Amino acid sequence: MAERLISGDFQQEDQDVSLRPKRLEDFVGQANTKENLSISIQAAKLRQEPLDHVIIYGPPGLGKTTLANIIATEMEVAIRVTSGPAVERAGDMAAILTSLQPGDVLFIDEVHRLNR
Repeated sequence: MAERLISGDFQQEDQDVSLRPKRLEDFVGQANTKENLSISIQAAKLRQEPLDHVIIYGPPGLGKTTLANIIATEMEVAIRVTSGPAVERAGDMAAILTSLQPGDVLFIDEVHRLNR
């Protein structure tokens, strides 16, 4: 029987495809933001410290999540992504924070929707 060329099975190479830019140099537009982030990232790396307290704000589609992923890639650390509505209790946030490794990036989408 001949080998099937097409199947419904998940292929590893399917997982590797991403349309999001991975590095600042690949991110299109927002020249001032890219320059400021580049300087901050380079300074943090030279100091061998994490990049602290970055707030990325703007309307949907601006690239906030992409920029957070780029920061993690440029800093060579992992990223943990969550959203404000997903954090229902203080214990949820505590669980997220305790799962982070030193230097990891925590991106909270829709942070304004966190419960008080």
